[in-house]
Amino acid sequence: MKFFIRTFFKTLRLVLGPVMLLRERLTRPLGLVRSPVLQAQVDQQCGSLVLYQFTTCPFCIKVRQEMRRLSVNINRLDAQHDVKNREDLVQQGGQVKVPCLRITDPTGSSQWLYESGAIISYLRGRFATV
Repeated sequence: MKFFIRTFFKTLRLVLGPVMLLRERLTRPLGLVRSPVLQAQVDQQCGSLVLYQFTTCPFCIKVRQEMRRLSVNINRLDAQHDVKNREDLVQQGGQVKVPCLRITDPTGSSQWLYESGAIISYLRGRFATV
């Protein structure tokens, strides 16, 4: 029975995944327009951020759309197919749950922020007014 359930959901992901990615591409929001100097500052601040994601996860898509809306260039790592990224997520973040935003402060310590709503709130608070 477990085999059939896994097979069903794997097939569902294979069918719906491309549809979700097409929808994401077709509904891309316009990015926030900043002066080149301000955008350079934002890009520099984004160097301390990393988003762990699954490509077709609807919550990850939601975060990526907000990243586009805010014009932030955050490094994205695939935790679904890349074993090393998944291991880093488990060992350092504590769980395999995406989306996950790793925020590294100047001292080198990292904070792991889970939940798409929390990540979006953090990004809006940090970059919407810059």
